[in-house]
Amino acid sequence: MSTISKKRKLEKDPPKFYGVRAGKNPGVYTNWGDCQLNTTGFKGASYKSFTSKKDAEDFVAGRVVASTTKPSGDKFYGVAVGHVPGVYEDWNEAKEQIKDVKGPKYRKFTTRKEAEEFVRTGGKSSKVSKDDKDGEPSTKKAKISVDGMLQVWTDGSSRGNGKKSAEAGVGVYFGVDDSRNVSERLGGSPQTNQRAELTAILRALEIVDRDRTLEIITDSNYSINCSTVWYKNWEKRDWKTSEGTDVMNKDLVVEIRKILDERTEKGVETKFTWIKGHDNDPGNVAADILAVAGSRLPKVEEAEDV
Repeated sequence: MSTISKKRKLEKDPPKFYGVRAGKNPGVYTNWGDCQLNTTGFKGASYKSFTSKKDAEDFVAGRVVASTTKPSGDKFYGVAVGHVPGVYEDWNEAKEQIKDVKGPKYRKFTTRKEAEEFVRTGGKSSKVSKDDKDGEPSTKKAKISVDGMLQVWTDGSSRGNGKKSAEAGVGVYFGVDDSRNVSERLGGSPQTNQRAELTAILRALEIVDRDRTLEIITDSNYSINCSTVWYKNWEKRDWKTSEGTDVMNKDLVVEIRKILDERTEKGVETKFTWIKGHDNDPGNVAADILAVAGSRLPKVEEAEDV
């Protein structure tokens, strides 16, 4: 190939942006070396290259990526049970999500819709849902339970929990590539796992419409008890524990109860379901990945009092 031909080829190659959703330092990188440094050796690393910076940013944030459609006949890998459940277009990326996972569920498809349905049902179905019969992609990214409730998984993570140097993150998972998914750094202090768990529940309640029945699935018994049982006696004792000390995380419990009470007044059911953590439940695993990724984001600076 001549020097001129090489030059023309280089000029035609679009710039690449590497989105690291789960890695040592999640974010968008402009060269493969930096991406590799942040994913090599990181268990459950999730990353992908894009030609658009916005697409890479959306991928990192867990939002729907605009340029994810492929012509019919291409390969789509549905990972229903893995480190980060979802649909992958590259086998190497899909393979990373099932590596070292006990009882992974994955399958190759020729259409994205079939792969998404496989993931949505936890690997129980490979058929296209009724909503996709018209040929248009389904807009129902969130999972709906049998009784019609909207389901959302929440989780919190604190690396170095209990230490002054701890870094915590919040994860809220509605479904594969759902634009409402949350992966963010916990604001304020202390950076504890309990505050992260409660904040994740609060974020889910803030996002979902008040008139929508909702099931919040979490592996935190502490958060469920705070939000549904313990608060009653705390209120009676002016937010003091039975030992007379101040209730921890009162600010978050109060905000959660405000929204729950609003939903109750409207006659809308809010259900809490406990699930065993790190037990290969796709939703719980995904929420955990989002929370861990959030804990690695830069610290949220508190606004100064005016």
